[in-house]
Amino acid sequence: MLTKKQYQLLMFIDRRLKDTGVSPSFDEMKDALDLKSKSGIHRLITSLEERGFIRRLPHRARALEVLKLPENSHSAAKNTFTPTVVPTSSPEIPTQPANDKVELPLYGKIAAGTPIEALRDPDATVGIPPFMVGRGEYYALEIDGDSMIEAGIHDGDTVVIERCDTAESGTIVVALVDQNEVTLKRLRKKRDSIALEPANKEYETRIFGPNRVNVQGKLVGLLRQY
Repeated sequence: MLTKKQYQLLMFIDRRLKDTGVSPSFDEMKDALDLKSKSGIHRLITSLEERGFIRRLPHRARALEVLKLPENSHSAAKNTFTPTVVPTSSPEIPTQPANDKVELPLYGKIAAGTPIEALRDPDATVGIPPFMVGRGEYYALEIDGDSMIEAGIHDGDTVVIERCDTAESGTIVVALVDQNEVTLKRLRKKRDSIALEPANKEYETRIFGPNRVNVQGKLVGLLRQY
């Protein structure tokens, strides 16, 4: 059985998809349910997803699919299950700008001394062009500092990271050092050691034993605001 808020959100999403073919935004869902923050919407969506009522379509902005409705809903009584897929384009429904972007979780500023997962704000996302990502899992980070400036990565830039646990020598990676320090550096493998190279002559290359460094992702793109 769904809670009152879960039921209200599910029916709101279903109505919007049937009316427009586009999922409502988190702000629209928040306002419709009279909630104070989007974090409550995230929790409701997760609970509906876990119960099999909806699913999120990967690598699509604002893309939700209603899988089923409660048995006591009018729509469920009248219709058999037909999945609703958000279209990328349609001759009848204009493509909205939001659907031309992929929403990635924004983990905040990458800073030494903080594990990458601890940086995540569940309400923070960033929209990027679809061509920047593939089939893998991605997230975004805001750069704090100038240690990679000679690689074209400036303070305040947003970098797109593909989550992975291995990378070839010479790749710019998100590296977790000693399980408590996260940094964005160029990875160099040298025999039985790993070097993390900055791209700034003012910073020194740091060398570690292989068991001290864990790759948490590799750089695949960069966004900059002027």
